[in-house]
Amino acid sequence: MDRSKYLTVSQLTKYLKLKFDRDPYLQTVYLTGELSNFRLRSGHQYFSLKDDHAVIDAVMFRGQFSKVKFTPEEGMKLCVTGHVGLYERSGRYQIYIDTMEPDGIGSLYLAFEQLKKKLSAEGLFSRPKKPVPLFPRRIAVVTSLNGAVIRDINTTVRRRYPIAQVVLFPTVVQGEKAAADIARQIKRAGERGDFDTLIIGRGGGSIEDLWPFNEEVVARAIADCPLPVISSVGHETDTTIADLVADQRAATPTAAAELATPQRLDNTLMLIGDFQRRLYNTLRAQIDFDRKQLAKLTGSYIFQQPTRLYENYAQKVDQLTQQLRQQQDNRLTSAANDVAQLENRLLAYNPQRLVDQDQLTVQQLTARLQTAVQARVQQVSQQLQALTKQLHSLDPLKIMERGYTYVTKDGKVVNQAAQLAPGEPLLLHFADGEVTVTITKIKEKKNGK
Repeated sequence: MDRSKYLTVSQLTKYLKLKFDRDPYLQTVYLTGELSNFRLRSGHQYFSLKDDHAVIDAVMFRGQFSKVKFTPEEGMKLCVTGHVGLYERSGRYQIYIDTMEPDGIGSLYLAFEQLKKKLSAEGLFSRPKKPVPLFPRRIAVVTSLNGAVIRDINTTVRRRYPIAQVVLFPTVVQGEKAAADIARQIKRAGERGDFDTLIIGRGGGSIEDLWPFNEEVVARAIADCPLPVISSVGHETDTTIADLVADQRAATPTAAAELATPQRLDNTLMLIGDFQRRLYNTLRAQIDFDRKQLAKLTGSYIFQQPTRLYENYAQKVDQLTQQLRQQQDNRLTSAANDVAQLENRLLAYNPQRLVDQDQLTVQQLTARLQTAVQARVQQVSQQLQALTKQLHSLDPLKIMERGYTYVTKDGKVVNQAAQLAPGEPLLLHFADGEVTVTITKIKEKKNGK
């Protein structure tokens, strides 16, 4: 077998990959399909695109995915561009995506709606709005350094309320870095602690131009700002996320400055004069009331005859003193009675008396014990004598003295003739000695005869 004509799997896969990479029709592919198996990760995104009859693996690397303004969701219809290649390790072809757009709707509009829904669910739009101070001393403005916004605000403030100071926090209002810079300046103005109101804004433009004010980082910076925030972004018909989160929204920078300052100086002076009169009337009424209260208290009988304040208390002290003495006497009498009772009980339990009683008891018990012992000894002696007589009457030696004897063979007592055989030696025991005999004949009784 010629093995040289066989390819390895790696060689075949590499060859197919070169075919994919060199095919001009696969270098830029415009593809539409339904998003499937999507899992949002912090790095590269791996998912699938499918239609009713086919499915293709898709990869979108971190750099390209970071430019996507909306959040892809499972089942979303997408329009993507990229190039088709072969992944050698698995041998599967896939599309490497460069751009991604929702099919049938703009990506920025979709991103706007998604963020709006998210922040609304968190309550950022419905939270209590901070009131704008009526007479601000310092107003912070976050906008472009050279734009028309700051000029309009300065002009309006000088005209309406010239004693207020306007401080600009210059920021980038357009481009990829604008959102982070806007959020940083909002935070910086809030941390200063010496401003009364904050205005953020920029002039009109397309949705792309206004997009930094639709970023989540800006929305959260406005929500976290301790100052009341007035948003003036774009034209009156433009609505951004910043407008929805801010405490107040103005259609133009001029309107924002009007919201941050009193209406007119003469009206303000009239308002201050009205406050002054109201304050004077309130203080005068309070002083009159306090004077009447003072006169009423001064004319009271207590101030006319102050000794009456403590007459009742002095009488009550005397009563309590008498009660205390009576209670002390009662307690002492009761204690003396208790002591007398305890002395009587102590005498009843005098140790010497108890010892005498116990000695008498011991003497009585000793006499009873001696009597009981003597009686018991006499009883036992009588029983011993009776048993001795019985024992003497049953003594075998006494029986043997009357002519009786007993037979042993090999140290064992023989009580039946059947235990013996002719010629065996036997030992006869008498009262005064022993005799050895030999059996010559055995005659057994029959039927008891």
